[in-house]
Amino acid sequence: MSKKPIVHVVDDDASVRTALTRLLKAAGHAVRAWASAEEFLHADACDALGCILLDIRMPGMNGMELQQALAQLHPGLPIIFLTGHGDLAIGVRAMKAGAVDFLTKPVEREALLAAVANALTRDAANRAVHDDLHLLQERHATLTPREREVFALVATGATNKQISIEIAAAERTVKLHRARVMAKMQATSLADLVRAADRLRK
Repeated sequence: MSKKPIVHVVDDDASVRTALTRLLKAAGHAVRAWASAEEFLHADACDALGCILLDIRMPGMNGMELQQALAQLHPGLPIIFLTGHGDLAIGVRAMKAGAVDFLTKPVEREALLAAVANALTRDAANRAVHDDLHLLQERHATLTPREREVFALVATGATNKQISIEIAAAERTVKLHRARVMAKMQATSLADLVRAADRLRK
């Protein structure tokens, strides 16, 4: 995975792709340009950090259709829509579907760069949340079935005595399971375990 965010320009107009690429590179961004939504999808370019500057109206798959296709990815790259034909209705639909911005061509340099900066910040934050959840899932996978049972009960606020009754085990056995759960989940407090359980349920 590339460590530097990539701004993907997806537009069927070669002159627009060239102009946006030059502008973004001059501002210090890494850029990749694509002539169609299909070309972008086939390149499987969504793994790297970044965002997409996406034209609404293109031959074949249009911008809204690409947005729908990318919505299945977790985390998906933030999308900034660019259009010379856009209207308020399209903009509202795009934003409701998760776009971070909707800009009309010709777009002002500062507005574009501000939108890109916002999208890249959002992508970094989304990936941090996603990576944190993935780490929790990996830790949870190391628990034995009984430890998972104890973990779930501890997260509800049940006491060791209540858990021992629930799982028909001695209280000292519950304490041992609880200690192992804390260690494997790398939790330092009950609050940590409750937060972890809440995240794993979402």
